Amino acid sequence: MANWKSSRRNILLAGMSAVGALAATLIHRSTYLNQGQTPGQYANSQSLPPGEPPSVSRTASAEALDRTTPLASTTMPQRRLGRTGLSLPILGLGGSASPLSRPGAESEAIAIIERALDLGVQYFDTAANYGPSEERLGQVLPAHRDRVIIASKTSRRDRDAAWSQLETSLKRLNTDYLDIWQFHALTHDWDIDTILHRQNGAILAAEEAREQGIIGAIGVTGHHNPGIITKALQRYPFDTALIPVNAADIHTADPFIPAVLPVAQQQDVGIIAMKVPAYGRLFKPGVLSGMAEAMGYALSQTGVHCCIIAAETVVQLAENVQVAQAFQPMPIDRLADIERRTAGVWRDNSFFRNWG
Repeated sequence: MANWKSSRRNILLAGMSAVGALAATLIHRSTYLNQGQTPGQYANSQSLPPGEPPSVSRTASAEALDRTTPLASTTMPQRRLGRTGLSLPILGLGGSASPLSRPGAESEAIAIIERALDLGVQYFDTAANYGPSEERLGQVLPAHRDRVIIASKTSRRDRDAAWSQLETSLKRLNTDYLDIWQFHALTHDWDIDTILHRQNGAILAAEEAREQGIIGAIGVTGHHNPGIITKALQRYPFDTALIPVNAADIHTADPFIPAVLPVAQQQDVGIIAMKVPAYGRLFKPGVLSGMAEAMGYALSQTGVHCCIIAAETVVQLAENVQVAQAFQPMPIDRLADIERRTAGVWRDNSFFRNWG
């Protein structure tokens, strides 16, 4: 898995003699890939599903953090994303539930993406069914392709439909490869059975695309059923898993953290945390004080490599980056205190488990 970009380099270099100008471009990219300079999450603190008002919490200084204001030179901590060979900052930008995926918010989305690049964000998460999210990322990221990691998702379960959706994602994103391609929202046994079917399952599209250098890591995502994610990791050597990791999870009847993380650690699967602040619902008096506790809790879980958080504005984005820059693993007693405070509100903060 760690050598996929070297394989891609060989595929690209094979055609270099055809067109000189194209060759120069490929040489530039292959140099980046060969040197291993592979940089690299979702559900924002204040981003809510459509129709729900945001719960905005800002410091006084945050109002001054417009898209032209530089932050301190401190960089975000980086972690290795399991066996993928990718090293990425602990915070990435989610492409859903924000202007990136919202019709009529193109200018806001472009400002957020550009500001994310300015602030050192390198991991960008999206999906084929996130509205205009892929297209908006595709307007900005191509000029920075050598220093960003793009992850997208397919909701298709059979080979031909998955291939078609992958081609659509590449076109929208204006790129010829994805660093991570994920099977979206695994929920039932039949999801796994259909994807992994050796005659026409979507896994065939992923394997073929990886052989051709079109994708790197192959992953799964899910926010309903931790047992299904665990089963998927046990049945196939998936490289990554995108799962909910927040301070209310431990109180659910079927939590993700103790079910998925140990299995992922055993297999060196890269874990990306989502639903970190439960769309801001965790930010209530007596529960969590803000993003520092939400992000700190998720990133302090053993086996979590990074998180994706969307942003409603460039101000929220800057605040989130500042939190990530200051991150320090939380001691056990602080984690326990946070869990104590979420014990009475876990139902409200697990609402996404009921999404269809």
